[in-house]
Amino acid sequence: MLKNYFTIAWRNLMRNKAFSFINIFGLATGMAVCLIITLFVSDELSYDKFNTKANRMVRVTFGGKLSGEVVKEAVVMAPVAQTLQHDYPEVEEATRLLKNSPVKISYQEKTFEGETTCAVDSNFFSVFTLPFVKGNAQTALTDLNAVVITEDAARRYFGDEDPMGKLLVFKTYGVTKKVTGVIKSIPANAHFHFDFFSSLADVPEARSTSFLNGSYYTYLVLAEGFDYKKLQAKLPQMTEKYMGPQLKQAIGMDMETFSKKGNEAGFYLQPLTDIHLRSNFAVNLEPGGDIQYVYIFGVTALFMLLIACINFMNLSTAGASKRAKEVGIRKVLGSAKSALIRQFLFESILLAVIASVTGLMLARLGLPVFNHLANKNLSLRFLSSPLYLAGYLAFAMVIGMMAGSYPAFFLSSFKPVAVLKSKFISRRKTSLRSGLVVFQFFISVMLIIGTVVVYEQLNYIRHMKLGFNKDQVLVLRNTAILGNREALLKQQLLNDQRVLNVSNGGYLPVAPIYNDMTLTFPDGNTSLSRRTNVYKIDHRYIATMGMQLAAGRNFSGDLRTDSSCVIVNETLASIYGWGVHAAGHTLNFSTNLQGSAKGLQVIGVVKDFNFQSLHEPIGPVMMVLQRNPGLIIRTKGKDIPGLLSAIKAQWKTFGVDEPVKYSFLDEDYTALYQAEDKTGTILSIFAVLTIFVACLGLFGLATFTAEQRTKEIGIRKTLGANVGQVVMLLSGYFLKLVMIACAFAFPVAWFIMHKWLQDFAYRFSISWWVFVMAGAGAILVALATVSFQAIKAAVANPINSLRTE
Repeated sequence: MLKNYFTIAWRNLMRNKAFSFINIFGLATGMAVCLIITLFVSDELSYDKFNTKANRMVRVTFGGKLSGEVVKEAVVMAPVAQTLQHDYPEVEEATRLLKNSPVKISYQEKTFEGETTCAVDSNFFSVFTLPFVKGNAQTALTDLNAVVITEDAARRYFGDEDPMGKLLVFKTYGVTKKVTGVIKSIPANAHFHFDFFSSLADVPEARSTSFLNGSYYTYLVLAEGFDYKKLQAKLPQMTEKYMGPQLKQAIGMDMETFSKKGNEAGFYLQPLTDIHLRSNFAVNLEPGGDIQYVYIFGVTALFMLLIACINFMNLSTAGASKRAKEVGIRKVLGSAKSALIRQFLFESILLAVIASVTGLMLARLGLPVFNHLANKNLSLRFLSSPLYLAGYLAFAMVIGMMAGSYPAFFLSSFKPVAVLKSKFISRRKTSLRSGLVVFQFFISVMLIIGTVVVYEQLNYIRHMKLGFNKDQVLVLRNTAILGNREALLKQQLLNDQRVLNVSNGGYLPVAPIYNDMTLTFPDGNTSLSRRTNVYKIDHRYIATMGMQLAAGRNFSGDLRTDSSCVIVNETLASIYGWGVHAAGHTLNFSTNLQGSAKGLQVIGVVKDFNFQSLHEPIGPVMMVLQRNPGLIIRTKGKDIPGLLSAIKAQWKTFGVDEPVKYSFLDEDYTALYQAEDKTGTILSIFAVLTIFVACLGLFGLATFTAEQRTKEIGIRKTLGANVGQVVMLLSGYFLKLVMIACAFAFPVAWFIMHKWLQDFAYRFSISWWVFVMAGAGAILVALATVSFQAIKAAVANPINSLRTE
């Protein structure tokens, strides 16, 4: 029996090659997209779950509100870890991590720059599951100047040598550390990646008792089965007990008064496995993912698979007329309905299995492109396991049964007398098929709108006024190693005709090297304290960056004159009620956490400029006159390659042991939105694929409808209808379905994309033309798809369609 099913299925497949190809390719495309997105979603949800204690680990974060500013930071103060472990018995372990700037490390003749390093507590490796290849996790960081490295770092520095006991020179800090352990490379699905772990015992600030300032990522291991929310409910007591007295000493305000003025401050707990996807905190260890994108891609995968299955049903049903007489003859010869159902289900499953294999090949071809766009390293290695491969094929068979169930029951329900008289066509299922097409284009139109909105937002970001001119700005990042010769290089650049201006410093509005903050208050009024970003600049900075003054004057460049002066941005002047009349006021800022402060005279107000991601509103900024290493160069003309060559040639004359490092400010700015840019590209690809697969379904329904109305078309042509009238007759029905889909898709798409845009402090408004363009695009695509079958039916000879009885 099975052999007979296969023979009939194969003959039918070969008899209708083009139709079968479209059917298989549509389902294969849906399965390939679904498989790739499933890999992506699975990877995103797997972050940090490799830790054996992951289900009871939390990160301590700091949050609150200060003079209207919302504060959300992933770092807390040095004593928080020890305090929590000491005061709360449910905390079994607590450990800290301090992120260091990239450093230069050498071993004998080998030197590597930009190495990722951090300092951790000695119990760090008993909290996190980072297996040791060499050394002991409990004792590796108990000694001073000890360092644990990854296998990758060990191979780079030592090759086949045993790294244990070797000495590495951290040239950036001028210290030597001994390798006391080697761990396996950190998994890709971890929220941090470092190659060098030194001991916090080497950091004097790690022993600080201050609850007002800190940069420590702090993790807790809670008792088995303990709900972290219960501990979080107790944390306000810790804030009151330890932070309260220090806050009063620093700003002369106790916690009660602090709170009455609308301020908030406290500690919060975040499950370890939430860090990657749910971290809207400042100063995260690494850029994380976004749970919204996981939801969007997950739903896209589901809808893509549904659309592919819908196409499968529509195309199978559309081909029913070609097999109607076969069904009638089989029933006359005694075939039971159940046997016919099994036959057609077998054919459906066979097509689904072929589609699944094809989908696997398409996924293998498309995965490298997706990996590049999503910055992932996904693979299909899991299918090398017989168990997973069998599961995938079983999944394909289930899809085949689900997608083929309606065609199987539809075909097997034909009555022999009706089909042999060519009266088998039933209109009872028209509403179902029409509803399926509406659903397909509902999803397609939403994806079109989503793609357009993402593109327009990114375009808005690229072209909005930032308060500075990012074009033709060259940044030299490592001029600090020149020492006093940096001034010589600066003067030579100022004398170059290709250079408009040069400023000292590393404070940049995008991808900042420095990110200093302090507590400021106006005219000695500590009750108006506000966290403020500090820019240490020279007198050429504002002109070099293309910024403008709203009031007052710029620095004169004379440290003796202006070292006690400050320039503030419009936001800070507005917060303190100064406006454009800020000049002459005093801006006080904290110099330590014991209440000491210094006053600077405001001499100017710089127009607001975006110095953070456009996800964030512009914050307060104070600029002080202080020289810092680094050169910012405003160029003119087009001979940038020639200027770079001249800089490199001059650099060599200084005899330093590393090449000049440079970047362009506009490229740094673009990099800030790389994630959104790539997401937009991925969404565009999915939109195109979804529309393509939906059009296959529309093609199927157009074929089915044209065959249903063959006689009607023949009669209309006999009575004088022309080709255009017949085409409009068939196309109008489908265009109506697409317009119904648009009517449902527009409000849903607006709601989803409006919510997505709320993540940006600066965003464009979704205009009516977005919906008109999406609707028109969907209609044109549908019309192009349907017209093929409509024209084919319209130009057919009416004699052939009428000569059926």
